[in-house]
Amino acid sequence: MNINYELYKFFYYVAIEGSISKAATKLHISQPAVTWQIKSLESQLNIPLLVRTKKGVSLTEEGKVLLEYVKQGVESFTNGENMLTNIKNLDYGTIAIGASTTVSKYVLMPYLEKFHERYPNIEIKIVNALTENLIKDLRNGNLDMLILNLPMSETKDLKIQKVIDVQDTFVGNKKYYELTKGKVKLAELNNYPLLFQKSPSNTRTFLNNYLKANNTILIPKTEIVSYNLIMDFVKSGFGIGYATKEFIKDDLNKTLFEIKVTPAIPPRYIGIATLNKTIPNYSVKKLIDLMITNNNTR
Repeated sequence: MNINYELYKFFYYVAIEGSISKAATKLHISQPAVTWQIKSLESQLNIPLLVRTKKGVSLTEEGKVLLEYVKQGVESFTNGENMLTNIKNLDYGTIAIGASTTVSKYVLMPYLEKFHERYPNIEIKIVNALTENLIKDLRNGNLDMLILNLPMSETKDLKIQKVIDVQDTFVGNKKYYELTKGKVKLAELNNYPLLFQKSPSNTRTFLNNYLKANNTILIPKTEIVSYNLIMDFVKSGFGIGYATKEFIKDDLNKTLFEIKVTPAIPPRYIGIATLNKTIPNYSVKKLIDLMITNNNTR
């Protein structure tokens, strides 16, 4: 039976209001139009649903049975519409974000603080893991977006949007700054103990590509997964580390000192990655817009 579901909506409001005139007012249409719709439904079902009385209308037994089912449907549709409105108004929603611990702390958190101030009812889930695992989770639909150190390879299925530019550098404590006088040739770094992040990481990959482009091999004495732990070791005098200036700005010229190298390290950037063929939900889109807009106004 191919019945326009809009007819059931008219039946629902007439039955609930007990009056064709009240239903017409509720639906913002004329009484004759409502009457015609009800007659059309009864005709297609080939069964009377309403009895017209002086006080309005009452349901037939068949009408009472139908109303129990129609009521569930109309109310479900209404609840669905209300939920979409809540999502659009950001009164409800969840965002699952993948990022390294370092990027979460130094890049993501300031944006999340602003976002939470505006939309406190949105639930934020952050997953910290290696980039390769985060990309798998994004592709599998377990994450909505990633915040990554870029550039990186294999991004054909990803949409990349730049958030901030960053500049890498080598750093040491005051002892190593004085030993190097704050400036060395790249290959000369092998004369000192070096601390690098373990592979695989985008930061380490970028460093390796920079070294390869300059026909240089640096052999680290210590490799650590945690970027923050490397910085702690550097502060304690264990050697020279590879850092991102934007992440250590509060420590520069206090406990960490920049050691410039030649040739200079090229700049890179941190960006947002989403799937090319997937449309982000409304909450995710709002967060991305906030991050990109704030970046453009820097």
